[in-house]
Amino acid sequence: MTVAIAMGETTSLGVTAPATLDLEELLATRLLVQGNSGSGKSHLLRRLLEQSAPWVQQAVIDPEGDFVTLAERFGHLVIDAESQTEQGLQLAGERAREHRVSTVLNLEGLDAEGQMRHAAAFLSGLFEVPRDHWYPMLVVVDEAQLFAPAVAGEVSDEARKLSLGAMTNLMCRGRKRGLAGVIATQRLAKLAKNVAAEASNFLMGRTFLDIDMARAADLLGMERRQAEAFRDLERGHFIALGPALSRRPLSLRIAATETEARSQSPRLMPMPSAGLDDARTVILAAPPPEAARTPRRAPAPAPPDLLSQLIAYSPAAVARVAETPETPTPEALADRRARLDAILAAILADPEAGFRAIGVLYQDFLVRCRIEGLRATPPDLPTFRRMLTHARAGIGAAESEDATWQDITARAGVLPEDMQGIYLMLARAARDHAPCPGDETLARAYGTRSLGRARRLLAYMEERGLIVCQTDGLGRRSVTLVELAWATAPAHPDAEAVA
Repeated sequence: MTVAIAMGETTSLGVTAPATLDLEELLATRLLVQGNSGSGKSHLLRRLLEQSAPWVQQAVIDPEGDFVTLAERFGHLVIDAESQTEQGLQLAGERAREHRVSTVLNLEGLDAEGQMRHAAAFLSGLFEVPRDHWYPMLVVVDEAQLFAPAVAGEVSDEARKLSLGAMTNLMCRGRKRGLAGVIATQRLAKLAKNVAAEASNFLMGRTFLDIDMARAADLLGMERRQAEAFRDLERGHFIALGPALSRRPLSLRIAATETEARSQSPRLMPMPSAGLDDARTVILAAPPPEAARTPRRAPAPAPPDLLSQLIAYSPAAVARVAETPETPTPEALADRRARLDAILAAILADPEAGFRAIGVLYQDFLVRCRIEGLRATPPDLPTFRRMLTHARAGIGAAESEDATWQDITARAGVLPEDMQGIYLMLARAARDHAPCPGDETLARAYGTRSLGRARRLLAYMEERGLIVCQTDGLGRRSVTLVELAWATAPAHPDAEAVA
């Protein structure tokens, strides 16, 4: 069955006709919306959400809180990200998908880095549910350039990688999981190209900057000289192209919506008639005592129970989802550690694993945990980072709890975080008197393809008195850990050794 969503109308040769969007085709091909501020981009998204709400589950990543008004009219669950942890949002995303609840993730009130981290956690929850819950879902991301930036900004590199990895998964791998990405941006030039390139449908609104007009024209298959047309578009008018919209560029005007955003465009109004003396009295009045001054920002409320809200949509899930887990037995804990070790080993068996961002590896880890049936609360990102560091050094989960390895891990703490795994790898080889890891092994563990950088890592540790490197007459390197008095067996610098 074909579901045609009424988006507005189009006029050609003086004839006005309805402009529709094929919802089933959209679910398979994704959508990119571009338009400068004031072009009607958010109005377009609202029209799409309202018209498709009866047909498909929806999730909205809302950085400004504009879409929370969908809740009363269309039953969306509003999640205030400011009052939730990242882990809580990931679980909320999984449960929303499982119970088919349409949601609006309100990121208003968070700074840029907080928005990226919280959105990435929620998107990961949507992405990582078991196959049984891969129901069709529209995932609308407003201001997508904030979550998939083309270049690094002022946020931390880790937050950017997490957010970009989640957006890449949504647009590149989401289709097979039933996720249809709808991303909207003010600036195409600021949006990561690998994210934008996955869309097959386009709605391009008013744009003024040459670089954005050129990219829009390229995506629509228009000649560069035709790109000037984007400057002349009125508010609410877009050029459409794609299998869900039109096989040829088509101008359309978006129709009215049933709901409105909380924030409206500013309107002119007469200035107040108060005199200068009255204004001086009000504006320059003495400040109130500190104790009586109202704080600018009220303390954050306690996190609401998202599980209870989600269960309200599916009461039959109470016994299954809200069940309190029993305390695991020692045998169950040992089995869990062994299975986690096997998952980490499988991840590291990929030759390219050493060169992937930690956020991408973490998402792969969570998916594998669910495939293995490890439904307990998964390790958070810092814990996973430590587990991965130990796994690269050949230290299992149970062994890492040994007092000796805890002491060695503490000694490695004087090094930068990305070097600690190298020290543990050397310690593993030295304790077993195994051959010293070669440059290629060390480089891969560090996440670089440069053998010279691997050698500089050893020099850095040696300068700080942690290790001593020696080379015998055959050019074979061995490493001694100074404080532990452990030494590796000799190995050629370029030889691969088993850590």
